[in-house]
Amino acid sequence: MIPTDTDYHREREAPGRDELVKRVRAKIDALGVDYIYYQYISITGRVMGKAAPARHWETQARKGVQTWMGGVSNVAANFQGELIGFDSNAMECIALPDPETFVQLPWDKRIGRVFCTLYYGIEDPEKPGEYYEYDTRGNLKRFDREFREENNGLYLKVGLEPEMLWLRPKEGEVQPFEGTTKPYAYHIGQFEEVREVWKQVSDYAQAMGLDMIQGDCEDSPGQVELNYQFDDALPTCDRMTTYRQICAEVARQRNLIACFMAKPYMGVPANGCHHNCSVWTGGTREVQHLTKDDLPGMEENWAYSVGGKNEFESTEGDWLPTELGHHILGGSLAHINALTALGASTVNSYRRFNDFGMWAPIGANWGLQNRSCAIRISAPDRFEFRAVDSMVNPHLFCGALLKAIGDGIRNKIDPGKPEARNVMEVWTSAEEEVNLIPLNLHDALNELEKDEVIRSAMPGKLHDLYQEYKRDEWTRFLREVTNWDVEQYLDCVP
Repeated sequence: MIPTDTDYHREREAPGRDELVKRVRAKIDALGVDYIYYQYISITGRVMGKAAPARHWETQARKGVQTWMGGVSNVAANFQGELIGFDSNAMECIALPDPETFVQLPWDKRIGRVFCTLYYGIEDPEKPGEYYEYDTRGNLKRFDREFREENNGLYLKVGLEPEMLWLRPKEGEVQPFEGTTKPYAYHIGQFEEVREVWKQVSDYAQAMGLDMIQGDCEDSPGQVELNYQFDDALPTCDRMTTYRQICAEVARQRNLIACFMAKPYMGVPANGCHHNCSVWTGGTREVQHLTKDDLPGMEENWAYSVGGKNEFESTEGDWLPTELGHHILGGSLAHINALTALGASTVNSYRRFNDFGMWAPIGANWGLQNRSCAIRISAPDRFEFRAVDSMVNPHLFCGALLKAIGDGIRNKIDPGKPEARNVMEVWTSAEEEVNLIPLNLHDALNELEKDEVIRSAMPGKLHDLYQEYKRDEWTRFLREVTNWDVEQYLDCVP
């Protein structure tokens, strides 16, 4: 007998959902949308999903869209040619749309987009209709709700700094690209070189609910950072996904490469993605009217948290956080090594840490305006995670961060005193002891495997799948002969 009281059914019957579905239909008709992308997030942060004609919206909003289980692992094969995590006979899961995320694509106004939450199929023999634990975005939704309930309404707000490169394709085997700007940070003249690019990105972003606040040219060839307003964890992570999609579309139109790879060049700074975090109580969500015309999608896309009290910021007039803030830092630092495996998620991520003197952190500690530390108090009202780059799956990382923060609050973990030394100088001098984050993916994955708190952010077999995917990546790296190998060893003996 097929069950009817499951996570999937409860979400379908949730109070107010029918009204949201009707509001989306009104937007579809008013905007002239003919097709909808039903999107979900893979374990590495890729956007997956299907497209369907908008005339079927009500049916698909009610039942969801079936999609193969293995989409969460990018339908990728390992170095032996075997599908990672799932075989070809794996069943399908259900992608149930979250109606409040519907928005029109500004580059093709006949198409809309909606994020989905994944569920096991109701015919699944073991977990019919349950939340699909491989769904990192769905997990973050639940972890955020649980965190608020466990901590009397306390919630996490995050502001992201997604650095990325705008590159031109060129002929060449080793480096088939070149920067669109020179590596002169904050030079308006260099920002002007890509003016039409960042204007187009910003215009598209505001048309999809991103409240753009500032941007600059940074110190790698073609490196641009555009920032949008900080907000609650889930919408911030959704907007990061949207931002990447926008950049990819602008790159397609202009024959450029929108590069979020952590470290395409050595000797210049990498593409970090600092997570600026604070914890709050109270406040309301208010719609920001960022476009001249009617909002081209559900108003919730343009809603941001305003007001409330920042429970991290001290009222003592200095940069040290509140007692609660100290416990939050303590929990974050207690799990910093495992968090690094999620924030620096690729083999290439660790080039960033090992290119010494290029602004990247290596210290497993916290400091006041100390950029050599993995956690920096960058202003009295927030703390900045620095061991994160632009390849991060933000939903996965923020879900794990909530678990680490919750552990710090429950157990009143002491973070110790802030680190005042330059960790890089201390480490290279070998005269004093200093704690370091993992400096390669293999060691970071080992730390993740040992950390039960962070693994709780990867429920069911999600942790196993992530390990399988990433250890295959490490093996692929070890199986490659690079230019460095040839230059170093081709004629090294006799």
